[in-house]
Amino acid sequence: MNKNLLGIDVGGTKCAVIYGVADEGGLVVRDKVKFDTADVRQTIDRILSESEQMMQKHRLAAADVAAAGISCGGPLDSVRGVVMSPPNLPGWDNIPITRLVEERLGVKAALQNDANACALAEWKFGAGRGTKNMVFLTFGTGLGAGLIIDGRLYAGTNDNAGELGHIRLADFGPVGYAKAGSFEGFASGGGIAQLARTAVMEQRQAGKKVSWCDSPDNITARQVAEAAAAGDELALQVMETSAAFLGKGLSIVIDILNPEVIVIGSIYARNEAMMRPVMQRVIDREALSLSARVCRVVPAALGEQIGDFAALSVAANIAE
Repeated sequence: MNKNLLGIDVGGTKCAVIYGVADEGGLVVRDKVKFDTADVRQTIDRILSESEQMMQKHRLAAADVAAAGISCGGPLDSVRGVVMSPPNLPGWDNIPITRLVEERLGVKAALQNDANACALAEWKFGAGRGTKNMVFLTFGTGLGAGLIIDGRLYAGTNDNAGELGHIRLADFGPVGYAKAGSFEGFASGGGIAQLARTAVMEQRQAGKKVSWCDSPDNITARQVAEAAAAGDELALQVMETSAAFLGKGLSIVIDILNPEVIVIGSIYARNEAMMRPVMQRVIDREALSLSARVCRVVPAALGEQIGDFAALSVAANIAE
Protein backbone atom coordinates (compact mmCIF):
# COMPACT_ATOMS: atom_id res chain seq x y z
CA MET A 1 0.00 0.00 0.00
CA ASN A 2 1.36 3.42 -0.98
CA LYS A 3 2.01 5.96 1.77
CA ASN A 4 2.23 9.68 1.13
CA LEU A 5 5.02 11.23 3.19
CA LEU A 6 6.25 14.76 3.80
CA GLY A 7 9.89 15.48 4.59
CA ILE A 8 11.29 18.69 6.06
CA ASP A 9 15.06 19.13 5.86
CA VAL A 10 16.29 22.01 8.06
CA GLY A 11 19.83 23.19 7.32
CA GLY A 12 22.00 26.11 8.31
CA THR A 13 21.92 27.68 4.84
CA LYS A 14 19.11 25.85 3.00
CA CYS A 15 15.85 24.15 3.90
CA ALA A 16 13.67 21.86 1.82
CA VAL A 17 10.16 20.44 1.86
CA ILE A 18 9.87 17.09 0.10
CA TYR A 19 6.90 14.99 -0.97
CA GLY A 20 7.52 11.26 -1.39
CA VAL A 21 5.58 8.05 -1.79
CA ALA A 22 6.70 4.84 -0.09
CA ASP A 23 5.61 1.31 -0.84
CA GLU A 24 7.05 -2.17 -0.37
CA GLY A 25 9.36 -1.58 -3.33
CA GLY A 26 10.99 1.53 -1.93
CA LEU A 27 10.60 5.29 -1.87
CA VAL A 28 10.07 7.75 -4.71
CA VAL A 29 10.57 11.50 -4.36
CA ARG A 30 7.67 13.14 -6.20
CA ASP A 31 8.35 16.81 -5.54
CA LYS A 32 10.69 19.14 -3.68
CA VAL A 33 11.06 22.83 -2.98
CA LYS A 34 14.22 24.45 -1.57
CA PHE A 35 14.65 27.86 0.01
CA ASP A 36 17.24 29.82 1.97
CA THR A 37 17.35 29.59 5.74
CA ALA A 38 16.54 33.02 7.20
CA ASP A 39 15.93 34.02 10.81
CA VAL A 40 14.11 31.51 12.95
CA ARG A 41 10.59 32.95 12.70
CA GLN A 42 10.76 33.56 8.94
CA THR A 43 12.18 30.09 8.34
CA ILE A 44 9.53 28.31 10.41
CA ASP A 45 6.76 30.28 8.69
CA ARG A 46 8.24 29.36 5.30
CA ILE A 47 8.54 25.68 6.24
CA LEU A 48 4.89 25.56 7.28
CA SER A 49 3.57 27.51 4.29
CA GLU A 50 5.62 25.51 1.78
CA SER A 51 4.38 22.28 3.39
CA GLU A 52 0.77 23.45 3.04
CA GLN A 53 1.37 24.45 -0.57
CA MET A 54 2.97 21.08 -1.31
CA MET A 55 -0.11 19.29 0.02
CA GLN A 56 -2.44 21.57 -1.93
CA LYS A 57 -0.43 21.17 -5.14
CA HIS A 58 -0.76 17.39 -4.97
CA ARG A 59 -4.33 17.49 -3.66
CA LEU A 60 -3.44 15.87 -0.37
CA ALA A 61 -5.72 16.33 2.60
CA ALA A 62 -4.30 15.75 6.07
CA ALA A 63 -5.88 12.29 6.11
CA ASP A 64 -3.99 11.40 2.90
CA VAL A 65 -0.54 12.01 4.45
CA ALA A 66 0.76 9.16 6.61
CA ALA A 67 3.34 11.29 8.44
CA ALA A 68 5.79 14.19 8.24
CA GLY A 69 9.45 13.77 9.09
CA ILE A 70 11.83 16.54 10.15
CA SER A 71 15.61 16.21 9.82
CA CYS A 72 17.70 18.84 11.60
CA GLY A 73 21.14 19.25 13.11
CA GLY A 74 21.36 18.69 16.86
CA PRO A 75 21.22 19.11 19.73
CA LEU A 76 17.55 18.27 19.91
CA ASP A 77 15.01 16.27 21.87
CA SER A 78 13.45 13.76 19.50
CA VAL A 79 10.91 12.53 22.09
CA ARG A 80 9.46 16.00 22.67
CA GLY A 81 10.16 17.14 19.11
CA VAL A 82 12.16 20.18 20.23
CA VAL A 83 15.17 21.76 18.50
CA MET A 84 17.65 22.96 21.14
CA SER A 85 20.08 25.63 19.92
CA PRO A 86 22.05 23.93 17.10
CA PRO A 87 25.27 25.86 16.36
CA ASN A 88 24.33 26.21 12.67
CA LEU A 89 20.84 27.59 13.45
CA PRO A 90 21.11 30.77 15.55
CA GLY A 91 17.89 31.56 17.40
CA TRP A 92 16.51 28.03 17.25
CA ASP A 93 16.33 27.83 21.03
CA ASN A 94 13.87 25.22 22.32
CA ILE A 95 11.69 25.35 19.22
CA PRO A 96 8.83 22.79 19.40
CA ILE A 97 8.99 22.13 15.68
CA THR A 98 7.07 18.83 15.76
CA ARG A 99 4.10 20.40 17.53
CA LEU A 100 4.12 23.39 15.16
CA VAL A 101 4.02 21.09 12.13
CA GLU A 102 1.30 18.88 13.57
CA GLU A 103 -0.92 21.82 14.53
CA ARG A 104 -0.56 23.57 11.17
CA LEU A 105 -0.83 20.54 8.87
CA GLY A 106 -2.97 18.18 10.91
CA VAL A 107 -0.43 15.41 10.22
CA LYS A 108 1.53 13.43 12.82
CA ALA A 109 5.21 14.37 12.75
CA ALA A 110 8.56 13.30 14.17
CA LEU A 111 11.99 14.89 14.55
CA GLN A 112 15.46 13.33 14.31
CA ASN A 113 18.96 14.72 14.06
CA ASP A 114 20.38 14.58 10.56
CA ALA A 115 22.77 11.67 11.20
CA ASN A 116 19.98 9.52 12.66
CA ALA A 117 17.72 10.49 9.77
CA CYS A 118 20.40 9.42 7.27
CA ALA A 119 20.81 6.15 9.16
CA LEU A 120 17.07 5.51 8.81
CA ALA A 121 17.28 6.29 5.09
CA GLU A 122 20.13 3.86 4.39
CA TRP A 123 18.48 1.22 6.59
CA LYS A 124 15.02 1.45 5.07
CA PHE A 125 15.88 2.25 1.47
CA GLY A 126 19.65 1.99 0.92
CA ALA A 127 22.70 -0.14 1.63
CA GLY A 128 21.42 -1.41 5.00
CA ARG A 129 18.04 -2.55 3.81
CA GLY A 130 17.00 -5.90 5.29
CA THR A 131 19.37 -5.79 8.26
CA LYS A 132 18.54 -5.68 11.98
CA ASN A 133 21.80 -4.17 13.24
CA MET A 134 23.40 -1.37 11.23
CA VAL A 135 25.73 1.55 11.86
CA PHE A 136 25.78 4.55 9.53
CA LEU A 137 28.70 6.99 9.33
CA THR A 138 28.52 10.24 7.37
CA PHE A 139 32.31 10.73 6.79
CA GLY A 140 31.76 14.15 5.24
CA THR A 141 32.87 17.50 6.60
CA GLY A 142 32.59 15.83 10.01
CA LEU A 143 31.85 12.33 11.26
CA GLY A 144 28.21 11.88 12.22
CA ALA A 145 26.70 8.48 13.00
CA GLY A 146 23.37 6.77 13.51
CA LEU A 147 22.65 3.37 15.09
CA ILE A 148 20.04 0.79 14.15
CA ILE A 149 19.94 -1.84 16.89
CA ASP A 150 17.63 -4.86 16.89
CA GLY A 151 15.51 -3.44 14.09
CA ARG A 152 14.98 0.07 15.40
CA LEU A 153 16.74 3.42 15.62
CA TYR A 154 18.65 3.81 18.88
CA ALA A 155 19.01 7.45 19.96
CA GLY A 156 20.12 6.94 23.58
CA THR A 157 18.97 8.57 26.79
CA ASN A 158 19.06 12.15 25.47
CA ASP A 159 19.67 11.78 21.70
CA ASN A 160 23.46 11.52 22.02
CA ALA A 161 23.90 7.86 21.07
CA GLY A 162 26.17 7.32 18.10
CA GLU A 163 28.49 10.28 18.66
CA LEU A 164 31.36 8.12 17.45
CA GLY A 165 33.35 11.08 16.18
CA HIS A 166 34.12 12.04 19.78
CA ILE A 167 36.06 8.82 20.50
CA ARG A 168 39.77 9.55 20.92
CA LEU A 169 41.89 7.23 18.79
CA ALA A 170 45.30 8.80 19.46
CA ASP A 171 46.90 11.16 21.96
CA PHE A 172 47.88 13.51 19.14
CA GLY A 173 46.39 14.13 15.74
CA PRO A 174 44.02 16.31 13.74
CA VAL A 175 41.28 18.03 15.69
CA GLY A 176 37.67 16.98 15.24
CA TYR A 177 34.75 17.26 17.62
CA ALA A 178 36.86 19.65 19.73
CA LYS A 179 39.28 16.81 20.47
CA ALA A 180 42.74 16.22 18.99
CA GLY A 181 43.25 12.68 17.75
CA SER A 182 39.53 11.92 17.66
CA PHE A 183 37.75 9.56 15.28
CA GLU A 184 36.31 12.62 13.52
CA GLY A 185 39.76 14.19 13.43
CA PHE A 186 41.11 11.32 11.36
CA ALA A 187 37.99 10.28 9.42
CA SER A 188 36.41 13.43 8.03
CA GLY A 189 36.96 15.99 5.30
CA GLY A 190 38.23 18.50 7.83
CA GLY A 191 40.59 15.93 9.34
CA ILE A 192 42.02 14.85 5.99
CA ALA A 193 42.71 18.51 5.17
CA GLN A 194 44.54 18.91 8.50
CA LEU A 195 46.61 15.79 7.87
CA ALA A 196 47.49 17.02 4.39
CA ARG A 197 48.37 20.50 5.64
CA THR A 198 50.92 19.06 8.06
CA ALA A 199 52.36 16.74 5.42
CA VAL A 200 52.72 19.54 2.86
CA MET A 201 54.38 21.85 5.37
CA GLU A 202 56.90 19.12 6.23
CA GLN A 203 57.68 18.68 2.52
CA ARG A 204 58.13 22.41 1.98
CA GLN A 205 60.36 22.80 5.02
CA ALA A 206 62.51 20.04 3.55
CA GLY A 207 62.78 22.06 0.33
CA LYS A 208 60.46 19.82 -1.68
CA LYS A 209 57.61 20.99 -3.89
CA VAL A 210 54.07 19.62 -3.84
CA SER A 211 52.64 20.00 -7.32
CA TRP A 212 48.96 19.74 -6.40
CA CYS A 213 49.03 22.31 -3.59
CA ASP A 214 49.50 26.07 -4.05
CA SER A 215 48.89 26.95 -0.41
CA PRO A 216 48.68 24.64 2.63
CA ASP A 217 46.05 26.94 4.13
CA ASN A 218 43.59 26.18 1.31
CA ILE A 219 43.89 22.39 1.11
CA THR A 220 40.62 20.45 0.83
CA ALA A 221 39.89 16.75 1.23
CA ARG A 222 38.70 16.63 -2.38
CA GLN A 223 42.04 18.01 -3.55
CA VAL A 224 43.89 15.36 -1.55
CA ALA A 225 41.69 12.53 -2.83
CA GLU A 226 42.09 13.64 -6.46
CA ALA A 227 45.87 13.85 -6.10
CA ALA A 228 45.94 10.41 -4.46
CA ALA A 229 43.80 8.94 -7.25
CA ALA A 230 46.32 10.35 -9.73
CA GLY A 231 49.09 8.49 -7.90
CA ASP A 232 50.74 11.25 -5.87
CA GLU A 233 52.69 9.53 -3.10
CA LEU A 234 52.22 12.20 -0.43
CA ALA A 235 48.45 12.40 -1.00
CA LEU A 236 48.23 8.61 -0.92
CA GLN A 237 50.01 8.58 2.45
CA VAL A 238 47.45 11.03 3.83
CA MET A 239 44.49 8.99 2.57
CA GLU A 240 46.05 5.79 3.92
CA THR A 241 46.51 7.40 7.34
CA SER A 242 42.83 8.35 7.36
CA ALA A 243 41.86 4.85 6.22
CA ALA A 244 43.99 3.22 8.94
CA PHE A 245 42.33 5.25 11.69
CA LEU A 246 38.96 4.59 10.10
CA GLY A 247 39.73 0.90 10.51
CA LYS A 248 40.77 1.46 14.12
CA GLY A 249 37.56 3.31 14.92
CA LEU A 250 35.40 0.74 13.15
CA SER A 251 37.10 -2.05 15.09
CA ILE A 252 35.86 -0.45 18.31
CA VAL A 253 32.36 -0.15 16.85
CA ILE A 254 32.41 -3.79 15.72
CA ASP A 255 33.58 -5.02 19.12
CA ILE A 256 30.95 -3.06 21.04
CA LEU A 257 27.89 -3.26 18.77
CA ASN A 258 28.42 -6.43 16.69
CA PRO A 259 26.59 -4.97 13.64
CA GLU A 260 25.69 -6.81 10.44
CA VAL A 261 26.70 -3.89 8.27
CA ILE A 262 28.45 -0.54 8.61
CA VAL A 263 27.38 1.92 5.93
CA ILE A 264 29.73 4.84 5.22
CA GLY A 265 28.90 7.84 3.07
CA SER A 266 30.53 10.77 1.30
CA ILE A 267 34.34 10.62 1.24
CA TYR A 268 34.56 6.87 1.85
CA ALA A 269 31.84 6.12 -0.70
CA ARG A 270 33.74 8.10 -3.34
CA ASN A 271 37.15 6.62 -2.47
CA GLU A 272 36.33 3.07 -1.39
CA ALA A 273 38.83 1.38 -3.71
CA MET A 274 41.65 3.47 -2.28
CA MET A 275 40.70 3.27 1.40
CA ARG A 276 39.19 -0.19 1.83
CA PRO A 277 42.40 -2.30 1.72
CA VAL A 278 44.10 -0.29 4.49
CA MET A 279 40.91 -0.06 6.56
CA GLN A 280 40.26 -3.80 6.26
CA ARG A 281 43.78 -4.77 7.29
CA VAL A 282 43.35 -2.83 10.52
CA ILE A 283 39.92 -4.37 11.18
CA ASP A 284 41.35 -7.85 10.57
CA ARG A 285 44.08 -7.14 13.10
CA GLU A 286 42.10 -5.24 15.76
CA ALA A 287 38.48 -6.39 15.81
CA LEU A 288 37.14 -9.50 17.49
CA SER A 289 37.25 -12.06 14.69
CA LEU A 290 33.83 -13.56 15.40
CA SER A 291 32.24 -10.10 15.15
CA ALA A 292 34.31 -8.91 12.19
CA ARG A 293 33.42 -12.05 10.24
CA VAL A 294 29.71 -11.21 10.21
CA CYS A 295 30.09 -7.46 9.58
CA ARG A 296 30.22 -5.95 6.11
CA VAL A 297 31.54 -2.42 5.57
CA VAL A 298 29.86 -0.91 2.52
CA PRO A 299 29.54 2.50 0.85
CA ALA A 300 26.26 4.37 1.23
CA ALA A 301 23.84 3.75 -1.61
CA LEU A 302 21.66 6.86 -1.70
CA GLY A 303 24.33 9.37 -2.78
CA GLU A 304 23.09 12.91 -3.37
CA GLN A 305 19.51 11.85 -2.61
CA ILE A 306 20.23 11.01 1.00
CA GLY A 307 19.09 14.38 2.38
CA ASP A 308 15.65 13.98 0.80
CA PHE A 309 15.40 10.33 1.77
CA ALA A 310 16.53 11.14 5.32
CA ALA A 311 13.66 13.50 6.09
CA LEU A 312 11.14 11.19 4.40
CA SER A 313 12.54 8.20 6.29
CA VAL A 314 11.82 9.91 9.62
CA ALA A 315 8.22 10.08 8.43
CA ALA A 316 8.26 6.49 7.19
CA ASN A 317 9.58 5.37 10.57
CA ILE A 318 6.40 6.53 12.36
CA ALA A 319 4.00 5.74 9.52
CA GLU A 320 4.32 1.99 9.98
